[in-house]
Amino acid sequence: MNESVLTIPGLTDEEQRTVSRLHAQLMARAPRNLLRSSYYDGKRAIRQLAPVVPPIYYKLGIVLGWTAKAVDALARRCTLESIVWPDGDLDALGYRDLVDANQLMPTLKGGQVNSLLHGVSWIVNTVGAEGEPKSLIHTKDALSGTGTWNTRLRRLDDFLSITSLDDEGNPNGLALYLPNLVVQCDKDVTWTVTRSSHRWGIPVEPLGFKPWVREFGASRISRDMMSLQDRATNAVVRLEGHMDVYSFPEYWLLGADESIFKNEDGTMKADWRVMLGRQKSIPDDPDAPSDALARVDVKQFSAATPAPHLAALNTYAKLFARASGLPDSALAITDYSNPASADAYAESREDLIAEAEGATDDWSLPIRRSVARGLAIQNGLTEVPAEWASMEARWRSPLFQSRAAAADAGSKVLSSVPWLAETEMGLELAGLDAQQRRIALAERRRHDGGSALDRILARQQQTQSTADQDQPPVTP
Repeated sequence: MNESVLTIPGLTDEEQRTVSRLHAQLMARAPRNLLRSSYYDGKRAIRQLAPVVPPIYYKLGIVLGWTAKAVDALARRCTLESIVWPDGDLDALGYRDLVDANQLMPTLKGGQVNSLLHGVSWIVNTVGAEGEPKSLIHTKDALSGTGTWNTRLRRLDDFLSITSLDDEGNPNGLALYLPNLVVQCDKDVTWTVTRSSHRWGIPVEPLGFKPWVREFGASRISRDMMSLQDRATNAVVRLEGHMDVYSFPEYWLLGADESIFKNEDGTMKADWRVMLGRQKSIPDDPDAPSDALARVDVKQFSAATPAPHLAALNTYAKLFARASGLPDSALAITDYSNPASADAYAESREDLIAEAEGATDDWSLPIRRSVARGLAIQNGLTEVPAEWASMEARWRSPLFQSRAAAADAGSKVLSSVPWLAETEMGLELAGLDAQQRRIALAERRRHDGGSALDRILARQQQTQSTADQDQPPVTP
């Protein structure tokens, strides 16, 4: 986006100052955010670092996906299963409709990935327009949204969302969120400004990764990760050059002329033909004295091994694994072993699991607030009821555990508390997933309903039979 001052006719002086300040804040952080996005997207090709490596190898666009693996491996262990409300009935509020209409889980997953990339992303609640769902929940990344954080109130004072850009990268659509007011600005030929009031304050929640490090959060892609990936990429470039040049045996030809390197028409042969040629005819002068260089002599030097390059690459991989909390097996190419037991597996991923637990703790509150606000908007309320504060975000365990192991652990709990087996939590402890639990409970309700109906019919038949016995006999 262009760094020029963003001026929009039709805004009040205070609104214009806020837009200019937030736009400048967005532009100031854009270079670092774009850099990290380029690492994640595999678009980061390093510049020439080693003067002994020909420039052509740096033009191959060689990249490594280590930073993407670091982000995705953590994101995969932070899976939101649902929002739960122990004190109420979410289905009665239309929770499933909200989830389906907004594709809530993948939408929030995208917000989590952007949070890991840039340190923060934003969850925005809006009221649906005509033909849209009543309540909308969407996310913005740090490249298209920013705001002012109130450290005393622990909430945003304002928020700027860039909704569209022109061909030159300048904003031609934006929304300014002020307390109980949204200012929508769109540019076709000229700017048009529309205002809509509401009662939700600033309906935006920052989804920060490690928000205790910086104001909004810190990127998962740290400086040491970027440095290690650059050095590893340079090692791959050197390895590529080694395979093209130094893997060929080296020959010294004494007493030979240039004719062996020329074609029949006198032009020089291509380098690859000379290097890959298996049969070479070398002219010689048999009449030359034995002490003269006219007699051709061939000296061979063994090809250099690529082992130093591979060792360097393996070292960088292990250093990156330490920096990112990934196990060696995720990156290293040699000198690692797979865990032999479940305890060893968990220990090898202890740092990653702890990172995932910390991330879900930081994300739970903004997600819960956004979903509760979305449900309130969907139900036509003007504020979130106080009793909804007991809603919670439910996350899948970051420790990947087999169903057999989970069921075994759950059976021990159920044996201690038998009545849990009749609840949905008990079915989960028994190892059933969410879909299986819903089907089991539905079948249980149908079975209970059928049994109750059978009991009612049997009781009615018994009552009718008793009444018939008490009836006086009919005399002719």
